[in-house]
Amino acid sequence: MLLEFSQLQTQLHLLCQERSSLLDTLRQLEAANIEVKASGGPECEYPLTQQEYSDLRRAKYSEWSTTESSDDVEKQELEEASEDDETYFFDTNDCFPEQSTSCESMGKELKIQPNVMADSAHLQIERRKKLPDPAEKEKGVSLWSLIKDNVGKDLTRVCLPVYFNEPISSLQKCFEDLEYSYLLDRAYQHGKEGNSLQRALYVAAFAVSGYASSEGRHCKPFNPLLGETYEADYPEKGVRFFSEKVSHHPTLIACHSEGKGWKFWGDSNIRTKFWGTSIQLDPVGILTLEFDDGEIFQWSKVTTSIYNLILGKVYCDHHGLMHIRGNREYSCKLRFKGQHFLERNPRQVHGFVEDASGKKHATLFGKWDDSMYYINGVANVKPKDMGDAHLLWQRTMPPTNLTRYNLTSFAITLNELTPGLQLPPTDSRLRPDQRHLENGEYDMANAEKLRLETRQRMSRKLQENGWKPRWFQRDGEEGTYRYVGGYWEKREERKWDGCPNIFGELSKEINDSISRS
Repeated sequence: MLLEFSQLQTQLHLLCQERSSLLDTLRQLEAANIEVKASGGPECEYPLTQQEYSDLRRAKYSEWSTTESSDDVEKQELEEASEDDETYFFDTNDCFPEQSTSCESMGKELKIQPNVMADSAHLQIERRKKLPDPAEKEKGVSLWSLIKDNVGKDLTRVCLPVYFNEPISSLQKCFEDLEYSYLLDRAYQHGKEGNSLQRALYVAAFAVSGYASSEGRHCKPFNPLLGETYEADYPEKGVRFFSEKVSHHPTLIACHSEGKGWKFWGDSNIRTKFWGTSIQLDPVGILTLEFDDGEIFQWSKVTTSIYNLILGKVYCDHHGLMHIRGNREYSCKLRFKGQHFLERNPRQVHGFVEDASGKKHATLFGKWDDSMYYINGVANVKPKDMGDAHLLWQRTMPPTNLTRYNLTSFAITLNELTPGLQLPPTDSRLRPDQRHLENGEYDMANAEKLRLETRQRMSRKLQENGWKPRWFQRDGEEGTYRYVGGYWEKREERKWDGCPNIFGELSKEINDSISRS
């Protein structure tokens, strides 16, 4: 223990030196940028552009943040390191020297998707970095008074005050799974070059990466209205995404996304139940990933549980088996290890890539909230094996200005009304209660949420009378909802015929008919 503590002290001392050096470098760069602006010279002549500098500074300062929250995280990591040697598995500086950010290694990584990097360099799209400042002081709500009346019930059918929501909808939350879509770009490129094993590995890393944004997210997204939609066009990522609520009972959300050389789609339903001091979320539905060369991977999500709703620190955990089935040579099985009371190293993910005969070709391991690695062949993932491991995915550092919602930097951009958007009246960004919550107008948000939930009561009758989704169609009676096309073309034409104003006021006649029913 003394030896380990001494090693940790040495590492911490080196990190402090690197931090000091980094801060000096940033101050010099800032001073140089100021001098360039003062001289009136064009900013593009300076080797580090203003955008690159701000991104670098934001990333580094979030990494070396000295706020209370980051100190707590560092303290917790050091305590875990002293208690369990497994923590060293994920120390990339010690165990993965070949992964250092040298010019040669960075060059190799950039060659994987040169078009994406080139497009991003030209687009320079500015997206917001934080949510608006709240207009009102938030009012607390008694959680126990709600829980005691709803134990064992489906959470999606329980009317909760807006205090328990985060300012995004379930439609937008689906797009969070594509935050690390570059993993699919790399998977497509590897498959195009004939490396099917690498493709399967990157697909597995992508399937795990979607859980990283759930860390610290204890609020519930808004339940969409029937027919509510959401579009996301991120040309800097090379991704277009569209989702729609296609059924109210049962609640079903369908989504479709397209990238460079791949398509991703699926429909999902979450069965949610209160268990006194915890909430269990069981996903229902299949996600499908298809590459342009015809290779397909399919999988379902694992169970998510949120604990300590009454006493203690609230936290979420993902647990269960994820089987990623491929239609060609390789498939993958990943085990999300459940967190127990005495667990020293939680959030572990471990699995293998197998061929059709069941032979294991690669071992995957990591944490769903941090990173994923792989080793060729079968390995027990011990420190002596780490020299042969390779990094697949690393989580992006959280923003420095966190709110109680703990949204990631990517999630903060999802509800933004960027200039020039031509949205249909069904888009989640136009939902009034969600917008009021984002602006910190809590009383108005609660009033609008109650009004929209009253309107939502007519959804079952609409479905019984033959209502059909506008942009998705089901493959058979029990099949997956598939995108039928036409949305982006209507967007170009700026014609939204047939898209009702689902967030508007109901007429008195409709309100009376709902009350009578």
